[in-house]
Amino acid sequence: MNDIENRDDVALLVNTFYAKIRTNDELGPIFNKAIHDWDSHLIHLTNFWESQLFRKNVFSGNPLKKHVEVDENNNNQLSNDLFGLWLQFWLGTIDELFEGDLANLAKDRARNIASFMFMEIFRSRQNK
Repeated sequence: MNDIENRDDVALLVNTFYAKIRTNDELGPIFNKAIHDWDSHLIHLTNFWESQLFRKNVFSGNPLKKHVEVDENNNNQLSNDLFGLWLQFWLGTIDELFEGDLANLAKDRARNIASFMFMEIFRSRQNK
């Protein structure tokens, strides 16, 4: 197995991962409710992860704001368990497709992002 080496690899990871998420009984309804144009969103997510892994300035947006909105649109029901499930799918998809330093970096970044997002979503609930 190879490491994540370029944008095509990132796109493979993102597309494979979200194909699983979209059909999951717990996560699928949340994502499918929030995302109306999957083709564009997958490109946007590929840009995000390419920026995270290769330090390229190809992503613009505010993921925290979007996730707070998704939580609000789901009656503040995004839980730590759901973030954990998201993370399990991400880690498992990486392990299926890649191994190496950038694969490990993608895992570490996802762990940090999941923790940060959940804590900030929880904080935003307290500020209302």
